[in-house]
Amino acid sequence: MSEKVSYTGRDLEAMSFAVNYHRWILNVFRPYLGTRLVEVGAGTGLFSELLLGHPAESLTLVEPSADMHRILRNRVQRLRPSMEVEIYNSTFVEVAEQIKARQRPDSILYINVMEHIPDDVTELKAVWRTLGHDGRAFIFVPALPWLYGNFDVDVGHHRRYTKLELEEKCLLAGFRIYKSMYFDLAGVVPWWIRFRLLRASTLDPREVKLFDRIVVPITKTIESLIPPPLGKNLLLIVEKTST
Repeated sequence: MSEKVSYTGRDLEAMSFAVNYHRWILNVFRPYLGTRLVEVGAGTGLFSELLLGHPAESLTLVEPSADMHRILRNRVQRLRPSMEVEIYNSTFVEVAEQIKARQRPDSILYINVMEHIPDDVTELKAVWRTLGHDGRAFIFVPALPWLYGNFDVDVGHHRRYTKLELEEKCLLAGFRIYKSMYFDLAGVVPWWIRFRLLRASTLDPREVKLFDRIVVPITKTIESLIPPPLGKNLLLIVEKTST
Protein backbone atom coordinates (compact mmCIF):
# COMPACT_ATOMS: atom_id res chain seq x y z
CA MET A 1 0.00 0.00 0.00
CA SER A 2 1.00 3.61 -0.33
CA GLU A 3 3.31 5.09 2.27
CA LYS A 4 1.22 8.28 2.21
CA VAL A 5 -0.93 6.94 5.01
CA SER A 6 -2.68 10.22 5.84
CA TYR A 7 -3.93 10.66 2.29
CA THR A 8 -4.82 7.00 1.89
CA GLY A 9 -6.82 7.34 5.11
CA ARG A 10 -8.90 10.13 3.60
CA ASP A 11 -9.39 8.05 0.47
CA LEU A 12 -10.59 5.10 2.55
CA GLU A 13 -12.91 7.38 4.50
CA ALA A 14 -14.56 8.50 1.26
CA MET A 15 -14.79 4.93 -0.02
CA SER A 16 -16.52 3.83 3.19
CA PHE A 17 -19.68 5.21 1.58
CA ALA A 18 -19.31 2.86 -1.42
CA VAL A 19 -21.12 -0.05 0.19
CA ASN A 20 -23.01 -1.09 -2.94
CA TYR A 21 -19.82 -0.86 -4.97
CA HIS A 22 -17.93 -3.22 -2.66
CA ARG A 23 -20.86 -5.63 -2.55
CA TRP A 24 -20.92 -5.62 -6.34
CA ILE A 25 -17.26 -6.66 -6.47
CA LEU A 26 -17.83 -9.42 -3.92
CA ASN A 27 -20.93 -10.65 -5.75
CA VAL A 28 -18.85 -11.22 -8.88
CA PHE A 29 -16.17 -13.06 -6.90
CA ARG A 30 -18.44 -14.97 -4.52
CA PRO A 31 -19.33 -18.02 -6.70
CA TYR A 32 -15.63 -18.76 -7.21
CA LEU A 33 -14.32 -18.20 -3.66
CA GLY A 34 -13.08 -21.10 -1.58
CA THR A 35 -13.23 -21.47 2.19
CA ARG A 36 -9.72 -20.43 3.29
CA LEU A 37 -9.49 -16.79 2.29
CA VAL A 38 -6.63 -14.29 2.37
CA GLU A 39 -7.16 -10.58 1.75
CA VAL A 40 -3.93 -8.70 1.01
CA GLY A 41 -3.82 -4.98 1.74
CA ALA A 42 -6.95 -5.15 3.87
CA GLY A 43 -6.61 -1.51 4.95
CA THR A 44 -9.14 -0.60 7.63
CA GLY A 45 -11.37 -3.56 6.81
CA LEU A 46 -14.02 -2.11 4.49
CA PHE A 47 -13.99 -5.17 2.23
CA SER A 48 -12.92 -7.53 5.01
CA GLU A 49 -16.21 -6.89 6.80
CA LEU A 50 -18.09 -8.16 3.75
CA LEU A 51 -15.84 -11.22 3.52
CA LEU A 52 -16.76 -12.08 7.10
CA GLY A 53 -20.28 -12.71 5.83
CA HIS A 54 -19.05 -15.29 3.32
CA PRO A 55 -19.36 -18.92 4.50
CA ALA A 56 -15.71 -19.78 5.04
CA GLU A 57 -13.43 -21.73 7.32
CA SER A 58 -10.91 -18.95 7.84
CA LEU A 59 -10.03 -15.41 6.82
CA THR A 60 -6.45 -14.12 6.89
CA LEU A 61 -5.90 -10.37 6.61
CA VAL A 62 -2.56 -8.80 5.63
CA GLU A 63 -1.97 -5.06 6.11
CA PRO A 64 1.51 -3.42 6.18
CA SER A 65 0.46 -0.03 7.59
CA ALA A 66 0.70 0.02 11.38
CA ASP A 67 -2.05 2.65 11.68
CA MET A 68 -4.46 0.78 9.44
CA HIS A 69 -3.56 -2.53 11.04
CA ARG A 70 -4.64 -1.15 14.41
CA ILE A 71 -7.99 0.03 13.01
CA LEU A 72 -8.43 -3.26 11.17
CA ARG A 73 -7.80 -5.33 14.29
CA ASN A 74 -10.23 -3.24 16.34
CA ARG A 75 -12.87 -3.56 13.64
CA VAL A 76 -12.58 -7.35 13.50
CA GLN A 77 -12.70 -7.62 17.28
CA ARG A 78 -15.84 -5.50 17.35
CA LEU A 79 -17.55 -7.70 14.75
CA ARG A 80 -16.80 -10.90 16.71
CA PRO A 81 -16.62 -13.20 13.67
CA SER A 82 -17.60 -16.85 13.92
CA MET A 83 -14.85 -17.96 11.54
CA GLU A 84 -11.13 -18.12 12.36
CA VAL A 85 -9.43 -14.78 11.62
CA GLU A 86 -5.68 -14.15 11.55
CA ILE A 87 -4.27 -10.65 11.01
CA TYR A 88 -0.70 -9.87 9.92
CA ASN A 89 0.94 -6.44 10.10
CA SER A 90 3.26 -7.07 7.17
CA THR A 91 3.54 -7.28 3.41
CA PHE A 92 2.34 -10.48 1.79
CA VAL A 93 5.77 -11.49 0.48
CA GLU A 94 7.19 -11.34 4.02
CA VAL A 95 4.57 -13.69 5.47
CA ALA A 96 3.64 -15.81 2.45
CA GLU A 97 5.46 -18.93 3.63
CA GLN A 98 3.92 -18.65 7.08
CA ILE A 99 0.44 -18.24 5.62
CA LYS A 100 0.98 -21.20 3.29
CA ALA A 101 1.95 -23.44 6.21
CA ARG A 102 -0.65 -22.26 8.72
CA GLN A 103 -3.70 -21.24 6.69
CA ARG A 104 -3.28 -23.31 3.49
CA PRO A 105 -5.26 -20.72 1.50
CA ASP A 106 -7.35 -21.58 -1.53
CA SER A 107 -8.34 -17.97 -2.34
CA ILE A 108 -6.17 -14.84 -2.19
CA LEU A 109 -7.75 -11.44 -2.86
CA TYR A 110 -6.20 -8.14 -3.93
CA ILE A 111 -8.85 -5.38 -3.94
CA ASN A 112 -7.32 -2.12 -5.19
CA VAL A 113 -3.89 -3.21 -3.98
CA MET A 114 -1.82 -4.61 -6.86
CA GLU A 115 -1.43 -1.14 -8.42
CA HIS A 116 0.42 -0.01 -5.26
CA ILE A 117 3.09 -2.70 -5.60
CA PRO A 118 6.19 -1.73 -7.63
CA ASP A 119 7.08 -5.30 -8.68
CA ASP A 120 3.67 -6.82 -9.27
CA VAL A 121 5.02 -9.85 -11.15
CA THR A 122 7.11 -10.91 -8.15
CA GLU A 123 4.03 -10.45 -5.98
CA LEU A 124 1.94 -12.63 -8.30
CA LYS A 125 4.61 -15.34 -8.28
CA ALA A 126 4.52 -15.31 -4.46
CA VAL A 127 0.75 -15.73 -4.61
CA TRP A 128 1.13 -18.67 -7.02
CA ARG A 129 3.60 -20.39 -4.67
CA THR A 130 1.34 -19.85 -1.66
CA LEU A 131 -1.82 -21.29 -3.20
CA GLY A 132 -2.49 -25.01 -3.35
CA HIS A 133 -3.50 -26.87 -6.51
CA ASP A 134 -6.60 -25.28 -8.09
CA GLY A 135 -6.27 -22.29 -5.74
CA ARG A 136 -7.40 -18.96 -7.12
CA ALA A 137 -6.32 -15.32 -6.95
CA PHE A 138 -8.95 -12.59 -7.15
CA ILE A 139 -7.69 -9.26 -8.43
CA PHE A 140 -9.45 -5.89 -8.71
CA VAL A 141 -7.43 -2.95 -10.04
CA PRO A 142 -7.84 0.47 -11.69
CA ALA A 143 -7.90 0.27 -15.48
CA LEU A 144 -7.15 2.47 -18.50
CA PRO A 145 -3.73 4.20 -18.31
CA TRP A 146 -5.17 7.33 -19.94
CA LEU A 147 -7.20 7.89 -16.76
CA TYR A 148 -3.99 8.08 -14.68
CA GLY A 149 -3.82 11.47 -12.97
CA ASN A 150 -3.00 13.39 -9.79
CA PHE A 151 -5.22 11.19 -7.68
CA ASP A 152 -3.33 8.05 -8.73
CA VAL A 153 0.00 9.74 -8.00
CA ASP A 154 -1.06 10.99 -4.58
CA VAL A 155 -2.41 7.63 -3.35
CA GLY A 156 0.67 5.76 -4.57
CA HIS A 157 -0.57 4.04 -7.70
CA HIS A 158 2.33 2.86 -9.86
CA ARG A 159 0.01 2.18 -12.77
CA ARG A 160 -3.48 1.77 -14.13
CA TYR A 161 -3.67 -1.52 -16.01
CA THR A 162 -4.65 -2.50 -19.50
CA LYS A 163 -6.53 -5.78 -19.71
CA LEU A 164 -3.78 -7.37 -21.78
CA GLU A 165 -1.04 -6.21 -19.38
CA LEU A 166 -2.68 -7.71 -16.31
CA GLU A 167 -3.51 -10.96 -18.07
CA GLU A 168 0.06 -11.34 -19.38
CA LYS A 169 1.56 -10.71 -15.94
CA CYS A 170 -0.71 -13.35 -14.41
CA LEU A 171 0.26 -15.83 -17.13
CA LEU A 172 3.94 -15.02 -16.55
CA ALA A 173 3.47 -15.85 -12.86
CA GLY A 174 2.11 -19.28 -13.81
CA PHE A 175 -1.64 -18.74 -13.56
CA ARG A 176 -4.42 -19.66 -15.95
CA ILE A 177 -6.96 -16.92 -16.68
CA TYR A 178 -10.31 -18.07 -15.33
CA LYS A 179 -12.32 -14.83 -15.67
CA SER A 180 -11.27 -11.44 -17.00
CA MET A 181 -13.60 -8.48 -17.37
CA TYR A 182 -13.85 -4.73 -17.36
CA PHE A 183 -15.88 -3.26 -14.51
CA ASP A 184 -17.82 0.01 -14.05
CA LEU A 185 -18.25 1.51 -17.51
CA ALA A 186 -20.42 4.28 -16.04
CA GLY A 187 -17.53 5.51 -13.92
CA VAL A 188 -15.16 6.18 -16.82
CA VAL A 189 -16.44 9.61 -17.95
CA PRO A 190 -16.99 11.06 -14.44
CA TRP A 191 -13.50 9.88 -13.45
CA TRP A 192 -11.94 11.42 -16.57
CA ILE A 193 -13.70 14.74 -15.94
CA ARG A 194 -12.79 14.97 -12.26
CA PHE A 195 -9.27 13.57 -12.25
CA ARG A 196 -7.96 14.31 -15.75
CA LEU A 197 -9.88 17.36 -17.00
CA LEU A 198 -10.25 19.13 -13.65
CA ARG A 199 -7.03 17.58 -12.23
CA ALA A 200 -8.57 16.86 -8.83
CA SER A 201 -6.54 14.78 -6.41
CA THR A 202 -9.15 13.79 -3.81
CA LEU A 203 -12.39 11.84 -3.66
CA ASP A 204 -15.47 13.76 -2.56
CA PRO A 205 -17.43 11.62 -0.04
CA ARG A 206 -20.71 13.22 -1.15
CA GLU A 207 -20.10 12.30 -4.78
CA VAL A 208 -19.03 8.76 -3.80
CA LYS A 209 -22.20 8.31 -1.75
CA LEU A 210 -24.43 9.63 -4.54
CA PHE A 211 -22.76 7.48 -7.20
CA ASP A 212 -22.98 4.43 -4.96
CA ARG A 213 -26.66 4.93 -4.15
CA ILE A 214 -27.96 5.86 -7.61
CA VAL A 215 -25.56 4.76 -10.36
CA VAL A 216 -24.08 1.52 -9.01
CA PRO A 217 -27.34 -0.49 -8.75
CA ILE A 218 -28.25 0.40 -12.35
CA THR A 219 -24.76 -0.25 -13.73
CA LYS A 220 -24.50 -3.53 -11.83
CA THR A 221 -27.73 -4.78 -13.42
CA ILE A 222 -26.70 -3.74 -16.93
CA GLU A 223 -23.16 -5.17 -16.71
CA SER A 224 -24.49 -8.48 -15.35
CA LEU A 225 -26.42 -8.84 -18.62
CA ILE A 226 -24.02 -7.18 -21.08
CA PRO A 227 -20.25 -7.30 -20.38
CA PRO A 228 -18.85 -3.78 -20.92
CA PRO A 229 -16.24 -3.19 -23.67
CA LEU A 230 -14.18 -1.16 -21.18
CA GLY A 231 -14.46 0.12 -17.64
CA LYS A 232 -12.84 2.19 -14.91
CA ASN A 233 -11.59 -1.02 -13.31
CA LEU A 234 -10.51 -4.54 -14.18
CA LEU A 235 -11.56 -7.72 -12.41
CA LEU A 236 -9.62 -10.94 -12.83
CA ILE A 237 -9.90 -14.42 -11.39
CA VAL A 238 -6.86 -16.59 -12.08
CA GLU A 239 -6.22 -20.20 -11.17
CA LYS A 240 -3.21 -22.26 -10.22
CA THR A 241 -3.37 -25.46 -12.25
CA SER A 242 -0.09 -27.14 -11.31
CA THR A 243 1.94 -27.71 -8.14
